[in-house]
Amino acid sequence: MTGERGQVGDPSAGVSTPTPAVDATSRSEAPRVKRKRQLGCERRTGALPVVDGHPGRWRLIWARLLLLVTGLGFAVYLVDWIRTYGDQHGRAAIVEAWVYLLLIATLTASAFGYLIARLGYIARIRAHRRVPRKLIDDAFEREQPTLTVIVPSLREEPRVVRQTLLSAALQEYPGIRVALLIDDPPNPGSDEHRRLLEAARALPGEITELLAEPRDRFEAALDAFESTLGSRDSVTSNDLLRLAAEYEAAVTWLRAAAADVDIVDHTDAFLAGEIFGRLADDLVVNAIALREAAGEGAALSVTRVRQLYRRLAWIFRAEITSFERKAFASLSHAPNKASNLNSYIGLMGGRYRVCDTVAGRILLPVSGDDADLVVPDPDYVLTLDADSVLLPEYCLRLVAYMQRPEHARVAVVQTPYSAFRGAATRLERIAGGTTDVQHLVHQGMTRFGATSWVGASAVLRKTALDDIAVEESHGGLSVRRYIQNRTLTEDSESTLDLRLRGWQLHNYPERLSYSATPPDFGALSIQRERWANGGLLIMPKVLRMMWVRKRIGATMLEGFLRLAYLLGVLWAGLGLAVLLFYPFDDSLVSGWALMAAAPFFFALASDLRRSGYKRRDVFGVYGLNLLLLPINTVGALKSMAQAIGGSVVVFARTPKVRTRTVAPFYYVVVPYVIIGWALLTLASDVDRGNWWHAAFAALNAVSALYAMVVYYGLWHSISDFCVDLWARMHTSRRLKESAAATPDWATVLFHGSRDLGRLEEGSGIAAALAALDREPGGRPEIVFKDARPVLANGNGALSANGASGRGRVSNGNGASSRGGREGELERALAEAIANEIAQLPPGGRLEVVRNGDDYRIQVGVESDAAVPA
Repeated sequence: MTGERGQVGDPSAGVSTPTPAVDATSRSEAPRVKRKRQLGCERRTGALPVVDGHPGRWRLIWARLLLLVTGLGFAVYLVDWIRTYGDQHGRAAIVEAWVYLLLIATLTASAFGYLIARLGYIARIRAHRRVPRKLIDDAFEREQPTLTVIVPSLREEPRVVRQTLLSAALQEYPGIRVALLIDDPPNPGSDEHRRLLEAARALPGEITELLAEPRDRFEAALDAFESTLGSRDSVTSNDLLRLAAEYEAAVTWLRAAAADVDIVDHTDAFLAGEIFGRLADDLVVNAIALREAAGEGAALSVTRVRQLYRRLAWIFRAEITSFERKAFASLSHAPNKASNLNSYIGLMGGRYRVCDTVAGRILLPVSGDDADLVVPDPDYVLTLDADSVLLPEYCLRLVAYMQRPEHARVAVVQTPYSAFRGAATRLERIAGGTTDVQHLVHQGMTRFGATSWVGASAVLRKTALDDIAVEESHGGLSVRRYIQNRTLTEDSESTLDLRLRGWQLHNYPERLSYSATPPDFGALSIQRERWANGGLLIMPKVLRMMWVRKRIGATMLEGFLRLAYLLGVLWAGLGLAVLLFYPFDDSLVSGWALMAAAPFFFALASDLRRSGYKRRDVFGVYGLNLLLLPINTVGALKSMAQAIGGSVVVFARTPKVRTRTVAPFYYVVVPYVIIGWALLTLASDVDRGNWWHAAFAALNAVSALYAMVVYYGLWHSISDFCVDLWARMHTSRRLKESAAATPDWATVLFHGSRDLGRLEEGSGIAAALAALDREPGGRPEIVFKDARPVLANGNGALSANGASGRGRVSNGNGASSRGGREGELERALAEAIANEIAQLPPGGRLEVVRNGDDYRIQVGVESDAAVPA
């Protein structure tokens, strides 16, 4: 991490500048395990078309007809249910009839949500026209907003993170800044974890060194062109030929870099072909066009040629750095991605000095030039998962969209990610198919204002993040939370926070981002359980959004789509489970209910085909959903447990390893239970002549067995079962006695020696006060800021909760601070600072200034509270 003045180059400090790459032969390398390609896996590689094919008029008509058939089927089924309701006798039969109606209604609602979203997708793609590159270049000629890419990473495979950083660094964006947020513990407990941490720390320097040669060349070419312009308003053929030569040099470098990529799996092939290769192909076309224009004596404007020079310079101009929040005691160490992002976003726009204390290394905010760390405050922030990559124009096109005046209230813009093609396993291929279909759904939801932020990659307006930020206490110091960390679906909850503030979200109708899909059932189960968690906790915010929908411009249809998006997994999973395990009477089943369900599967098969898969894969998707049934249910139940008990579910990252991940015990057993129960139900239904339910049981038995054999693997499931069973039999249940913790001297002297049940509480402010106490007179003051909106009361004084911030004097106990007794300075100062931070008004500023032995706490503009010696 670099600042305007001062650098902290020691990686253990948590902030680092790009350092020269470490020689690969001098680092311990993990063995490169190439996953064996399964029979029937995907052979197609590369990216899907950036702009989907234009849907014809008949496709739009069919989408409307499918929606109409679903509605008519359910309506007729409802009439038939009412007509036959009187035939039910007994309380059990009546309850059974109502439960069955509720199940059919919820499943139909999920189908409705999907069909409405795909109708919106078709309408959007039919209307979309790609913005010409010249218009985008003209927009950046007038203004170049700043952008910082933040990539959270926790013990990721270096090869995977390198792909992500390279795709971000090679964005065609002026002065892009890329920060790798390393969340590994700074003191690894094993050689493998130490290897991963050292490799992550070396990546920024390695990529910086890789891009140094083309960056210097094309920066020099741009400077040379601008220095020879003079007062000319056009360029000569020789100028165009020189520019063409520069483009050809860039093509040569990119193709050499693509050839140097070590192809371990399809994601490496994507980096070589769709990042390096796509850029090279685009630039070579430009080089040919420039030579043709020069040959015809075309007169291009100086502005356009300068834009073309700038394009080359911008591709290689990225600043790449890293940051480690867990190296600092003054930052949150909560084990989730949201806290990692919040810690760094909260530092933006500040200057900090690194201080070593007994409580650990801390960051002290300062206002002077003597700073070890300076974090710029960008106009836009791009959050990018460590296993996602961006196509080269992602940032340029999305920020250009945000910069248009009519989009001033758009807080988030993104292209929902697609799955990497060329999966080595059948499971990854079919799971990737569900991801690519979800891309269509997300695009369609934007048509109705129901866009949800997808955390894998998105551009966020920094002012919008500031608008939803809330203050939290960490160790006695005030920290800001921008992205919700209450649930594991932090992006979905933050979406509603933005909507409640009147902000809009938008899915750009192109495919410009890709993300990895878990290759085995164990890794997939961890990912999908996390996705299923949190919907119930967020639902009250959806209801609140609908209550104030007129004020924020929301509609009832948006509310329905958001509920279907958040709760669809829950109610569809529970509904399918009940239908599967409970033998409903055959008289309740109607062909009209099947008529309501059939359009959904027909549309899903069509969308799979449109995304590059086969129509028959719809049966594979259904079978996979049966395997995921217990996973989705557990995720929903954990949401209920959190809502009741209040304890936050621990964040579990999706494993990204070349070896297979063992699936949890119950996720192995339950699919076999589903298969066995479906077969027993089939036999029972056949014996009783319950043919409709027998057909349903047969479908589930065949689909689940097919998915277990083809996607999971019988041998893999047996192996996972044995490993889980062995671990359960040999796990010690005896708790280790923990040694009594003792507080450090700073916590005792500067926070207090009583009630130290939780030593981490107050350690941050104690360390800050201890560092302040050692500051010599005349050094820059330590500054704490609250950037919430300022509330003025007419006479210019700041106020909060109706109390004026002017002239407030306090030493922490409500008495005047004049004349404190000797020996109580540290306690009084600590209490006064903590009290003033807690009462800091919106937009307020707090400064602690030492002048000799006199400490002064300045609050706001004119008010102050002093604690003299």
